[in-house]
Amino acid sequence: MITNMIKSSFRYINLSKVFSRKHISNRKLYLIRIKNLFHLDMMKNENEKISTETAKKEQISGEPTFSFVKDESDALKEKYGVLPFIQSKGDGEIRFKSNWNSIEELNGEFEGKEVKIRARLQRSRIKGKGGFLVIRDAFSTIQGCLFVAENLVSEQMIKFVGQIPFESLVDVVGIVKKTAKPVESCTQSDIELDIRGIYLVVPSMSILPFQMEDANRKVNPLDEEYTPVQEVEAPKTAEVMTEDPKDKKKNKKEKKEEKKEKKDEKKDEKKQIVVNIDTRLNNRVLDLRTPATQALMRLQSGVGQFFREFLYQNDFVEIHTPKLIAGASEGGTNVFKLKYFDQDACLAQSPQLYKQMAVIGDMQKVFEIGPVFRAENSNTPRHLCEFTGLDIEMAFKDHYFEVLDVIADVFYYIFENLNKRFSKELSVFNSQYPFEPLKFSKNALKLSFHEGVELLKAHGAIQDLYEDLDTDNEKLLGKIVKEKYDTDFYILYRYPKNARPFYTMPDPDDENFTNSYDAFIRGEEVLSGAQRIHTYDLLLNKVLEKKISPETLKDYLNSFKLGAPAHAGCGIGLERVVKLFCGMGNIKKCVMFPRDPKRLTP
Repeated sequence: MITNMIKSSFRYINLSKVFSRKHISNRKLYLIRIKNLFHLDMMKNENEKISTETAKKEQISGEPTFSFVKDESDALKEKYGVLPFIQSKGDGEIRFKSNWNSIEELNGEFEGKEVKIRARLQRSRIKGKGGFLVIRDAFSTIQGCLFVAENLVSEQMIKFVGQIPFESLVDVVGIVKKTAKPVESCTQSDIELDIRGIYLVVPSMSILPFQMEDANRKVNPLDEEYTPVQEVEAPKTAEVMTEDPKDKKKNKKEKKEEKKEKKDEKKDEKKQIVVNIDTRLNNRVLDLRTPATQALMRLQSGVGQFFREFLYQNDFVEIHTPKLIAGASEGGTNVFKLKYFDQDACLAQSPQLYKQMAVIGDMQKVFEIGPVFRAENSNTPRHLCEFTGLDIEMAFKDHYFEVLDVIADVFYYIFENLNKRFSKELSVFNSQYPFEPLKFSKNALKLSFHEGVELLKAHGAIQDLYEDLDTDNEKLLGKIVKEKYDTDFYILYRYPKNARPFYTMPDPDDENFTNSYDAFIRGEEVLSGAQRIHTYDLLLNKVLEKKISPETLKDYLNSFKLGAPAHAGCGIGLERVVKLFCGMGNIKKCVMFPRDPKRLTP
């Protein structure tokens, strides 16, 4: 067997160049040397095999694949490396044997204790025999330090860490230490990790679409677009000066100050680099990792949570209505049409007709949280083709103001709880996108449309009493209301009939107006609603007046023949609530994967 092994090794190793048989008297020593050479050669071939496989993977994916060949002679080789692919292999009971920590929970009480964290490598600075790194878990970041130390950290371990791509998932084992001075770039500023072990769980691509530092740069929240990274250039000097002989006589202090100024200029140039909104949305998964975007998504979740909480507490029933329908939800034309087998269909513009039918079915008070589709070719920072609707519909006894009171209470509950229960998220968002806290009160301001028009005219605006407000007048009225009543949130009611859909109840005193209302945050509409017509004859007349075919609304109209209670409701745009609460300029930032006339991916 040994003879065959020696013969096969000659195919790879030219032994005559290494040693000669006549110089070896001991046959056993000769065989040992052959065996060692054979082992080294096999290692070489194995590394070549790994390199070939890596190259194939890179060729398929188009991106470099992480590979690291560990030095098997390193005594600390078990303290670092690439972990096996997680496929839930083995006994599921091992989940009880692992003790994990989160970065957020760490504090001074953990000093001297060993912790184990799974997080993302946000950045690393490795130089020589040591360095620093920052790991991130959602909002929370902490600095880690590692330097070559006997029996603790090896040079190979340092080299390994330096090769891990940013944004990779890593497992870090370390001792919590208090810092000599605050680490301002991390949320955990008073403690750091003395790293004793680090393992790559899942590598990221080596070249990222943008850097986290650029994406986290502070900007004006009302800016709707940001300067693209690709377009940023370092400022160029206007002219080139030849060296003045007198410059050579500059003292050391002047040269030092000049060097500092140049360094500060470079820092300022770097600060100009910000990531534009299209780059963010094209690489949304990476952008979701930025603290501000994380905060927005959690605030969005909070708005839905508090809307649902309040309504459940007030005996509302959550319903789920169809999004595939045979005709336009509200008899309009801005719908996404599609083929439903052998029938024509469209995506629902709202759950309007179905939630009314639910109330007629004696469910009395209902709400829904669901997708809404609008085929409007509006390329503005406030419009979407798909958004999340928060819908309410309820029966009332005497006056539709009963519903207005519920709406006002819903918003108060949402605003109060965002401030109380999402203070961390608001603080994180505010640190990158500074905004003024929303002004609101328990008793929401209600103004009639007439009063709103009078306020606008008193400030020099042109507004027809019988026409809807345009965007400019909405914003102006918001400013006027803020100055006069010290609130960012108010309700405007009794709109002209030209501004409302067919099912809106006419005003009892003047048919040119309606029992309808909108709500505004910071001068932008966030809600639209009304008392609905609840008698069949009047409703049918309004359908015909709007030149809508009754056949397309047959089931809806027939439900009113069964006797409908007086009812009213509203539709709220969830993303708009988040946008306006946080003073954002572009609603697309508040949607995880936005859809507008130009964007259908990702």
